[in-house]
Amino acid sequence: MSRHLSMRTANPALQSETFKKSMADSISNERAMTINGVVNKTGLSLMLLIFGASFTWSNPELSGLAIIGSIVGLILAFVTIFKPTIAYITVPIYAIMQGLFLGFISRVFEMQYPGIAVQAIFLTFGTLGSLLLAYSSGLIKATENFKLGVFAATGAIGVLYLINFIMSFFGTGIGVIHSNSTMGIVFSLGVVVIAALNLVLDFDFIEEGAEMGAPKYMEWYATFGLLVTLIWLYIEILRLLSKLNSRR
Repeated sequence: MSRHLSMRTANPALQSETFKKSMADSISNERAMTINGVVNKTGLSLMLLIFGASFTWSNPELSGLAIIGSIVGLILAFVTIFKPTIAYITVPIYAIMQGLFLGFISRVFEMQYPGIAVQAIFLTFGTLGSLLLAYSSGLIKATENFKLGVFAATGAIGVLYLINFIMSFFGTGIGVIHSNSTMGIVFSLGVVVIAALNLVLDFDFIEEGAEMGAPKYMEWYATFGLLVTLIWLYIEILRLLSKLNSRR
């Protein structure tokens, strides 16, 4: 049973207009998107991400490679958003490039606080599994108000980070973002919660796309959306754990 496509998602990669356009461009005899297809492609993409991360993790002196990975990853993200039909090419490469970046920054945090990377990985996948179970069982429902609230909160965080980035060019910044004070920790915890709630919106959007019979290439595009959220969640968990460890 198809649901109305009026929902919002905070993930810029998973917007309702994307599915509408894909349906308009699809060929009647083309195979349709399935949830199992997204799961399989997400698993493959995570393996590629781990492969890239293991390289820079083992070679932390290759900081330049990590920077290249972040830049190329950003470019590929925009290409994927504007040209989802080639996501089957861009997403695997995006996963490897982001892996190079994540492996390096994870190693940097690990050298400061031993064991933090493993903790962040378990918390990230634990959150993913818990929210997926809660969503599948109906404990969490992506209502319109829920979606609007998460969308607004995510947008506010994005604006705050953008302002902080601009301020950094002038040798200053928004203290609460980097501070290990109580307020700084509460802020990071709030960002982690918002990042996690974006996963619920992603699950809902992917389910609706599968129900509507979106074209097969949208499986890769949906995988990309999940990767974006998971990477953001992992980085925010790393940030939170580093603040907590610095207070010991």
